[in-house]
Amino acid sequence: MPQLGESVTEGTIGRWLKRPGETVAKYEPLLEVITDKVDTEVPAPEAGTILEILVAEGETVRVGTVIARIGAPGEAATIAQPATPLEQPAPVAAQPAVAPQPAVAQPAADGTARSGFISPVVARLAAEHGLDLTRISGTGQGGRVTRQDVLRYLERRQAEAPAASPPVPVAPAPPVVEAPPATTPVAATPLPEDAELVPLTPMRRSIAEHMERSVRTAPHVTTVMEADLSRVVAHREANKAAFERQGARLTFTPYFVQAVVAGLQRVPVMNGRFTDTGIVLNRRIHIGVAVALDEGLLVPVIRDADEKNLLGLTRIVNDLTERARTRRLAPDETQGGTFTITNHGVSGSLFATPIINQPQAAILGVGAIVKRPVVVTQHGVDAIAIKPMCYLSLTFDHRVADGATADAFLAAVKAALEGL
Repeated sequence: MPQLGESVTEGTIGRWLKRPGETVAKYEPLLEVITDKVDTEVPAPEAGTILEILVAEGETVRVGTVIARIGAPGEAATIAQPATPLEQPAPVAAQPAVAPQPAVAQPAADGTARSGFISPVVARLAAEHGLDLTRISGTGQGGRVTRQDVLRYLERRQAEAPAASPPVPVAPAPPVVEAPPATTPVAATPLPEDAELVPLTPMRRSIAEHMERSVRTAPHVTTVMEADLSRVVAHREANKAAFERQGARLTFTPYFVQAVVAGLQRVPVMNGRFTDTGIVLNRRIHIGVAVALDEGLLVPVIRDADEKNLLGLTRIVNDLTERARTRRLAPDETQGGTFTITNHGVSGSLFATPIINQPQAAILGVGAIVKRPVVVTQHGVDAIAIKPMCYLSLTFDHRVADGATADAFLAAVKAALEGL
């Protein structure tokens, strides 16, 4: 498993593009790896024959794990494909439930477990649900607890919640073996003949888990304002050609990024995040911009957005959007955002109540730009004019800010757009 980013410590095999016995050229795409919704094609490091695939599709392993073997060109693939990674033979997976537990009792308190390694995803889930990871049997390398292990444990715990008496601490193993699989609800509710079950893709499952966790974690509140984009539209029309000559396609997105930067500078708390010990204020402004794909949503991040002018933002937005749609983003490019913008108006939506991209404090929804009659006042006289109007919806974490603070931020965004 290659190192796909500085902050990436593990990856999930999304799809093998080659099978045992097939030949592969050097640098030819060999497999797709999924890391927090981003699918990355991994090229073959050498040319040859695929002798052995050691990690099945859907399995998550740590960076550095051997996932396949490539032999000399023409060499026969005679080794059978195992169901689990080479680094986790059955004896290792069977031992953690008994032997290593005393040795890791103390480390468990600071977020580590049997193998000494816990991924950020697992640590976050454990913290959110108050889990003792030493009570969860790990199926990862060296008995490591994986995200799938935690999710299965939570499903079992939820299923057992109605029981009259809690499970005895010394006997968690039987439920692990006998608990119904995750697909039990589907089996219990047969589909009608005119329906079909569409399996969740790794990206769709990741989005579902993230959205559910966000709603469960933060009290969401949405406030809406209306912006007159006359000056933005006029500026774009006047500068599109000049930007094109410099190789940059000017869209409306960079204007909204600039306006959000102005709002965050005016109301810094909206660039923060909630923790049990206080609100963390991020000094750097990293703006995530949602990009819709056929199978889901990616949020590449514009780092230090406050340090870039309109042309620089336009270039970055063009680059990140194009690479997101062609699945060429690096995993690190979707990490570390401090605020998110989602332009749902591109599909005609007027306004929406977007879900916060955890652990951020807020997300801005941008509606469709629509010409409509509005009342304008000039020299004390009211008149009706046709203006390009847009609804801006800010969903924020009520633990971080109250309505007045959120409105102050949104008003600053609106002022930046209207005062361009």
